[in-house]
Amino acid sequence: MGWGTPPGGHLSPGGVPAVPAAAQPRVELAWAMKAHQHAQVYFNLISSVEPKFLKLTKVDERIYEEFRGAFRDLRVDVLDPEELKSEAAKAKWRPFCLAFEGVVEDFNFGTLLRLDCRGEYSEENTIFATRIQFLAIEIARNREGCNDEVHRRGREGTAG
Repeated sequence: MGWGTPPGGHLSPGGVPAVPAAAQPRVELAWAMKAHQHAQVYFNLISSVEPKFLKLTKVDERIYEEFRGAFRDLRVDVLDPEELKSEAAKAKWRPFCLAFEGVVEDFNFGTLLRLDCRGEYSEENTIFATRIQFLAIEIARNREGCNDEVHRRGREGTAG
């Protein structure tokens, strides 16, 4: 399942969807709509299902172990965009991401990621990331209890 890269477009080396310039506005809109839809589905999922029980892929354990091995001290509750986007961060993320080529479908497709796990997807609280970054960070958030507040608020919302 693709998490938001434009149809037929993987990320270019610069992390930008690779599509012809003439089709860019139309494809960007389609991508944004699809990425937003996936984000809403995921947020609804963690709002209704206890996050520690979620399994996002068949290889969640491997993703988590390799993520925490490579990014032991990375705070996942509130992300610093520089930890994902700076040149030094990209150099550290690249080998991690490439390790999942052929393992995680669409590992390098673009998706949306919440910066603060306690908040919803919004313009201020969202960053563009690859699918494997999204999975690694959200698996860690789920296992480490960071998404529990969203789940609690979701339960209270449906109960009240």
